[in-house]
Amino acid sequence: MSGSPDDEKLEELRQKKMEQLQEQQAGSQQGDASQEAAQQQAEAQKKAVLRQHLTDDARKRLNTVKMSKPQFGEQVERQVVTLARSGRIQGKIDDEKMKQLLQELKPDEKSFDIKRR
Repeated sequence: MSGSPDDEKLEELRQKKMEQLQEQQAGSQQGDASQEAAQQQAEAQKKAVLRQHLTDDARKRLNTVKMSKPQFGEQVERQVVTLARSGRIQGKIDDEKMKQLLQELKPDEKSFDIKRR
């Protein structure tokens, strides 16, 4: 007979634990949703800044770079957004200025010297 109260306590503890886990899961889903919404908003702001400060040709060139080298393209986008927000861009960046910016930000290429004997 003493086993029955222990079983009841154990069942009660299990119920409390299940409720806690469900609350945590609901909280984490809300956190994920708000984080995703913030990320989408930041992406939309970045696109708006790029649209405002780049000509069509410069945007096409940047998109081409992003397709071939995604990490480098993201780096260039961040640089353009940073320049725009700091007020260092006068007017719009055209294709020639974009070429110069890409050239400046391009990582140094490694050269190999092969000497034959």
